[in-house]
Amino acid sequence: MEKLILWFKETRPQFLLLSVVLTFLGTTIAWYYGSFNLGYALLAGFGLVLTHGSVNAINDYFDYKSGIDLHVQRTPFSGGSGLVPEGKLPLKHALGVGIVTSLVALAIGIYFVMVSGWMLLPLIIAAALCMVLYTPVILRTPWPEWSPGLGLGIMPILGFYFVQTGHYDWVVLAASIPSGILVHNLLLLNEFPDVEADRMGGRKTTPVAFGMDAAGRLFRIMTILVYIWIIGCVAATLITGSVVMPVYCLLALLTLPFARKAMSGSKEYRDRNKLVPALGSNVTFILLTHVLLGVGYILDKFFPIA
Repeated sequence: MEKLILWFKETRPQFLLLSVVLTFLGTTIAWYYGSFNLGYALLAGFGLVLTHGSVNAINDYFDYKSGIDLHVQRTPFSGGSGLVPEGKLPLKHALGVGIVTSLVALAIGIYFVMVSGWMLLPLIIAAALCMVLYTPVILRTPWPEWSPGLGLGIMPILGFYFVQTGHYDWVVLAASIPSGILVHNLLLLNEFPDVEADRMGGRKTTPVAFGMDAAGRLFRIMTILVYIWIIGCVAATLITGSVVMPVYCLLALLTLPFARKAMSGSKEYRDRNKLVPALGSNVTFILLTHVLLGVGYILDKFFPIA
């Protein structure tokens, strides 16, 4: 039982809530457009949680192998699980957790290819490449944060919609862009405390490759872009009369206080006492934005605004 608990902790379950809110938003969009199967939603959500946990475990494996884990200063939001460097879990077990969870997730993906359509396959392959190559390859190229933004932000929303409907739609792609930016920014700000360890380990994250000030500016620009995109999509709905994003999705603007705190922390990154709370605010901002966007679709379904 103790081993099972450690294996579970190796997936960093406190971060898997992101996969849950992505499941909620993607499924809600499909429901809004008329397709909903609870079993499919739960199974696809479980698959994404497993995929996310696999990425976390594999990341821990490579972090220890490269020596990064020996130099990183952990925070509640960054620096890995700490189980391997603390001697609580053998290195091979971390890799084993990553492999097993990814294989189960792959089996779920194959099932959905069979029941929902072959056009899901390219999405699964692209997501798998983002997952497998992220730590050993992509993190060693400048601006690697695009990969989780795509693979754990945009693609899941498209995937949840396809699982329910059997097709893609441009309005869903438009709705997925905020998720891509938010997940990109989640990784970006979480890299701030690890910049020296990442540099020593040969990684080229944005803070390493371009400097902390430039990374902070990119983070703030991308955060503001989330709101601009949502407002623009709602404006397109009002102007054209065709739903690009429901008006109720403007509820996402309620997250502004958390976004402001995160952006402020990206400026004052030298002060750890300000940076760490900013990391927490960024997580809250990201999770709550997904929830409020989903709520926006639900409200418009029951109380449409003409």
